[in-house]
Amino acid sequence: MTLSYIYIYCSYSVIIICKMGFITFIIPAFNEEGTIGEVIDNIPHEALKEEGFNVDVLIIDDGSSDRTSLIAGSRDVRIIRHETNRGKGGAINTAFKNIHPDSEYVVMLDADNTYKAQESTRLLELLTSGFCDVAIGSRLEGKMNGNSMTYFNRIGNWIFSFLVRIFYNGNITDCCSGFVAWKREVVDDLLKYIRVNDFSIEMEMLTKARRLGYDVHSVPITYDNRYGRKSSLHPIRDGIRILMILLRNLNWRPEKEKMKFTFPSSRWDHPQGDTLSQ
Repeated sequence: MTLSYIYIYCSYSVIIICKMGFITFIIPAFNEEGTIGEVIDNIPHEALKEEGFNVDVLIIDDGSSDRTSLIAGSRDVRIIRHETNRGKGGAINTAFKNIHPDSEYVVMLDADNTYKAQESTRLLELLTSGFCDVAIGSRLEGKMNGNSMTYFNRIGNWIFSFLVRIFYNGNITDCCSGFVAWKREVVDDLLKYIRVNDFSIEMEMLTKARRLGYDVHSVPITYDNRYGRKSSLHPIRDGIRILMILLRNLNWRPEKEKMKFTFPSSRWDHPQGDTLSQ
């Protein structure tokens, strides 16, 4: 939902906006022109509207060289474009600093259409019911179509998730999932302590959310084959980084470090050098 759209509604009916909450969908994207449009179109606007929520969609174009921003921009979304690629963690960091100020919940999904955006209602149901603070879409519990995850990656994910359950507790069966929903206060807390910019960001956010005392649960989802270019995830290199984050955060506590960020005066602020489209 664009900023101008919000202003138009506020100009003649503040009551409508006040009654309806907001959910922000954040979609980090890097050279995903083949799938970004379908991912946006599959977000369940009508179903969420029936539940009393307006939907805000925020695309973080992480330095794409293709038509990702152009295709996304033809939809009713906000776009922040990084001039250079900062990695998935960097894109999520930017997204967290630009969540809609009225959003009560935040949903993240990848731009490659491997996750079904329609299933976001499953994750959000756990949050809106008060069952937990963070809901993670579990590919290992759900249905994986075709060769959507290699055998090697599946085994590695299972091992990491097992270790997370032992050392961090919680019903967590897919610690590396890119399909996650948070209550707003969790995002605000995590923003202070995010430290990584690569594919270990999911482990960083999960383990720190647990150390901050938030309740995390998994929910089965569907995982499809990746379209177009291959994933830039390197099983060995990134697997080692993920393991190091898991181990490093065992003794992590928020009081042991200074906050990384001070909150800007406006949630719509964005780093210098980025391009913001509304």
